[in-house]
Amino acid sequence: MKTALNISSEKNAGVSVLLEFKEMTKMGLALSVVFSTIAGYLIAVPNLGSIDLWILLALAVGGYCMVGASNVFNQIIEKDLDAKMKRTMNRPVASGRVKPLAAFILACVLTLLGIGILYAINPKTAMFGAISIFLYTSVYTPLKTITPLSVFVGAFPGAIPFMLGWVAATNNFGIEAGTLFMIQFFWQFPHFWAIGWFLYDDYQKGGFSMLPTGKRDTKTSVQIILYTIWLIIASVFPATGMTGKLYLSPVSAVLVLIAGLWMLSAGIKLYKKRTDKAARSLMLVSVTYISLIQIIYVVDKILR
Repeated sequence: MKTALNISSEKNAGVSVLLEFKEMTKMGLALSVVFSTIAGYLIAVPNLGSIDLWILLALAVGGYCMVGASNVFNQIIEKDLDAKMKRTMNRPVASGRVKPLAAFILACVLTLLGIGILYAINPKTAMFGAISIFLYTSVYTPLKTITPLSVFVGAFPGAIPFMLGWVAATNNFGIEAGTLFMIQFFWQFPHFWAIGWFLYDDYQKGGFSMLPTGKRDTKTSVQIILYTIWLIIASVFPATGMTGKLYLSPVSAVLVLIAGLWMLSAGIKLYKKRTDKAARSLMLVSVTYISLIQIIYVVDKILR
């Protein structure tokens, strides 16, 4: 018979495994991606009665596996660099708590599960999921120590989730999915450059070059403002009626515009102050912004 001590040890081991899984797959980030994907799906369906709960579940699980696999592969590749930075030195693989081989097996399993589940929805959804994993792991991750253009490359897999939901619902990639892609694509730049700004010293220890000029200077802050302006334009463009079945009502367009101006003001503040505090503030605003406009898009679709 198992003793209370053995049962307690097994429970602790189970909790430990779950915690390591949470850290390796970056659960917070993965769930935000799942949120974006589901938002894209809800925007695409004709009405609430058309929602397929099985597809929603498949998107959530498949999307999580897709992002989780990318993050695990990333931590395997960057384990030695992660060990040099305060922010990442305690990650499971970098700290040595999880062996690279075990992490690699997990990443492969998540990849196969993710692509398989997304393929069950439709082949196009699986294709974009596979492209996302490939670009993030094989292109973006290696480029991070070579060129600031890595952020541009990383913006492609980062922009896929929002439009992935549309593709899952319609089995089609057209101007609608392309517009959702562009919104999240332009959002990547001010978001990640803000992170690159206030974590600049830590990134330097790991040899990462994340800012467009390589420095926390005026040119970097100007580019943040420019990409935020492009983001605002892309976000309200569906109100023109020129994006096929993707449409935004005038009232919702105003709300999206206000949210965009809020984010722009945070970018301008960084331009004026050029401090880590201002950069962190922009990052927090950007995270709130992307979730907020996705909610506005979904509610707008439901109310029409």
